[in-house]
Amino acid sequence: MEALLSSYLPIVIFIGLCIAIGLALLIAPFIVAYKAPDAEKLSAYECGFNAFDDSRMKFDVRFYLVAILFIIFDLEVAFLFPWAVSFGALGWFGYISMMIFLAVLTIGFIYEWKKGALEWD
Repeated sequence: MEALLSSYLPIVIFIGLCIAIGLALLIAPFIVAYKAPDAEKLSAYECGFNAFDDSRMKFDVRFYLVAILFIIFDLEVAFLFPWAVSFGALGWFGYISMMIFLAVLTIGFIYEWKKGALEWD
């Protein structure tokens, strides 16, 4: 029975270390935080301008569209890194499939550009 319990010792040490690091990260900001913030630090900040109206006001959809476009092109880069690392092993099939993927994304970007989704006027 002692051999069985000793095989769990690394797991117990790992859990204890995780709890200690978690508690340290929760407590540290209260110890090292600046205690007297000024009015500028306490002011509301959203999108680079002060809040001036009701929180239920209409919000421009272009902010959401830019966020979605960012996610799409961020995911494109996330697919490009593993492809670039294993490029030598993939051969022509991997190259052609990635070029098709990039062509579809480029066509989508051109479509968004032509529709005026990136204009802020």
